[in-house]
Amino acid sequence: MRKLFGTDGVRGVANQYPMTAEMALRLGQTIGYVIKTDHQGGKVVVGKDTRLSGYMLEYAIVSGVCSMGVDVLLVGPLPTPAIAFITSSMRADAGIVISASHNPYQDNGIKIFSGVGLKMPDEVEERIERLIFQGEVENFACPPSEVGQAFRVDDAGGRYITYLKNTFPKDLKLDGLKIALDCAHGATYRVTPTVLSELGAEVIPFGVRPNGRNINRQCGSTSPTILQTMVRRHDADLGIALDGDGDRVILVDHQGNLVDGDHTMAICAQYLLQQNALRKKTLVGTVMSNMGLEVAMKRLGGRLLRTQVGDRYVIERMLQGGYNLGGEQSGHIIFLDHSTTGDGTLSALQVLAIMQRTGKSLQELARVMEVYPQTLINVTVREKKDIKHMPSVYQAIRAAEKKLGDRGRLLIRYSGTEPKLRVMCEGEDPVAVETIAQEIAALIHDQIGLAA
Repeated sequence: MRKLFGTDGVRGVANQYPMTAEMALRLGQTIGYVIKTDHQGGKVVVGKDTRLSGYMLEYAIVSGVCSMGVDVLLVGPLPTPAIAFITSSMRADAGIVISASHNPYQDNGIKIFSGVGLKMPDEVEERIERLIFQGEVENFACPPSEVGQAFRVDDAGGRYITYLKNTFPKDLKLDGLKIALDCAHGATYRVTPTVLSELGAEVIPFGVRPNGRNINRQCGSTSPTILQTMVRRHDADLGIALDGDGDRVILVDHQGNLVDGDHTMAICAQYLLQQNALRKKTLVGTVMSNMGLEVAMKRLGGRLLRTQVGDRYVIERMLQGGYNLGGEQSGHIIFLDHSTTGDGTLSALQVLAIMQRTGKSLQELARVMEVYPQTLINVTVREKKDIKHMPSVYQAIRAAEKKLGDRGRLLIRYSGTEPKLRVMCEGEDPVAVETIAQEIAALIHDQIGLAA
């Protein structure tokens, strides 16, 4: 069992274990040791989002990396995909992102990219974790003459902006489009408004005044209500909501209706299929993607492959199979022809290009997929107990699956980053779907739920 790493790095409440300065120092030392051992020196890119605790963790990580004789390139507040891009483009040996993504400001996290901009494989994270708990890495600190240096990359934001603009077709502009934009007071607050406006759009920005404590607070991709209101109030053509670290996006059409990650993937898959550009006519999603996406892909002449939840697993499957489009319902969309990780701004640009190329509104494009009724209930738990060791819950799940048959799905899974068990049910009958999800969630809460 892992003690530190979840599905998206190490995560927790800032200044509480494991998100302490001491643990950040150890992680920095261990990552530095691994880099020095494997690459005989090297350099590591370190970036963060806009959380207050980012300073504390940043300095601790940098100290740890430098103590092992490895240099650090500091890029400051930038989106997670920007740090993956900078790591690869500057030929660094690893990239470290200090962020808890869509979580509230009190949380923070540390995730690691390889030198090519991909999230570190499980086996490397396991190696880092093993070394930390063996407690011997500090014994390999370098001599004073070999201590690493830290350099500030002042133009990192500009490099990323240029890269994003180059993913947008050269013959297209965003002239005439009015876009409401919510940056969640997070890492995209400078770059995304600049990219959209330089491409010609009229941008109505929100969530671009981070103060360290307002990241994701009632805004961004997990809370798009304000954006929906903005779209209607300003008669915008669409809305774009990013999360705190900028690796996911939720869109809003001109009438204020949400367009989630499944719809975004369906829109892009349809266009790529029409251009004979969707490799092997395959889209990679997760077990959380709506059945409607699967049905839409079949109708379009393609197919949907599912992985476990987590964009890292989507990317791994894409690389293994040679596919170029994948993502999650939550808004992580991966365009491997352009990027090595989910990128909310890049994803929005791809949809905008399709809108401009086809002359269709976002609402028209989103009709490619019909959503099956789906209910998702998060049960906060005191322990992550094996479902098979809870007989009444296990039996209820089996009975529900039999009732749904091949016209619905039931998914029970623990969150990889939070103390929650997610109960998801979908099918043709919304009443039956809601009832099944509520009944099973109640059973789980009775047995391992955390008292309110």
